[in-house]
Amino acid sequence: MKIKKLTLFAILLGIEIIFCFTPLGSLPALGPIVMTLAMIPVIVTGLFMDVKYASLMGFFAGLFSFMVWTFMPPSPMAFIFTPFYSFGKISGNFFSLIICFVPRILTGTFTALAIKKTNNFGLAAFIGSMTNTIGVMLGIALFFGELYSTLLGQSLIIIIGTTVLTNGVPEAILAVIVAVIFKKAFKNRLDMYKD
Repeated sequence: MKIKKLTLFAILLGIEIIFCFTPLGSLPALGPIVMTLAMIPVIVTGLFMDVKYASLMGFFAGLFSFMVWTFMPPSPMAFIFTPFYSFGKISGNFFSLIICFVPRILTGTFTALAIKKTNNFGLAAFIGSMTNTIGVMLGIALFFGELYSTLLGQSLIIIIGTTVLTNGVPEAILAVIVAVIFKKAFKNRLDMYKD
């Protein structure tokens, strides 16, 4: 059973790597907004495995995100996710690591806890996905709020609200759809991976 669990985890980790390091991990959402698929393997791990595996998958999602923002930054806002990136005189710091890792780890943790408590795949997937969005935005507000607002030229409330509506909600809906599909396709086979 342990080998089967490690095999399933390895498959999901491989998918996570593909989503994090290739263009396959992004889908167009609204206008220029892009949905990231990086939380899907974390959420699926939470749905079909226990809290330990789901949190570990969340850690890997954070690690891969950290690597992307450090070595292949897709925007000048990379300092939010890594202390090793500077944008002019602006640099990331220790709080960048908190924003990069904690919401991703908690995505796995909360998804696994939600499915255990509710046995509702759609609700657990929604909770997991929104954990990441809200966690990241809360971290930005707490640690870089004024700076972030100044750089984007809008109030922090508008930035957070827009991000949640245009990124967070579409990503959560996609997570729910994937969860329902996985439940129908694999539930009887994958239930054995839960402790």
